[in-house]
Amino acid sequence: MSNEQGDLLVILRHGPHGTSWLREGLDAALVAAAFGRRVTLLFMGEGVTALLPGQGGGPLGQKGTAPTLEMLEMYDIETLLVEAEALARYGLDAGSLLLPVASVGQGRIAELTASHPLVLTF
Repeated sequence: MSNEQGDLLVILRHGPHGTSWLREGLDAALVAAAFGRRVTLLFMGEGVTALLPGQGGGPLGQKGTAPTLEMLEMYDIETLLVEAEALARYGLDAGSLLLPVASVGQGRIAELTASHPLVLTF
């Protein structure tokens, strides 16, 4: 992971339904990438559930996030990380998620936040 100016870490802590935080975080990542920022996404806590396959829309007409997640590669957002403890808490395996991800522990998360000049949390 480089420390050069322009790196952006977007931390996604909310699930796909119930609030708009996840969608807003993904939108911010896409906009940043469209303007040439190198973006890393880190799914933490309930945010890891956004990567479960087969999700539909939520209550009150909330759209599912799968179409947005599928666009990440088009925007060159290829570094997708998940909190190892959250995977364990939800009984998930990184290999069963919608997109290829790397699992990271708490120590690595601290390094990531310190090494990115820009960090947004949603």
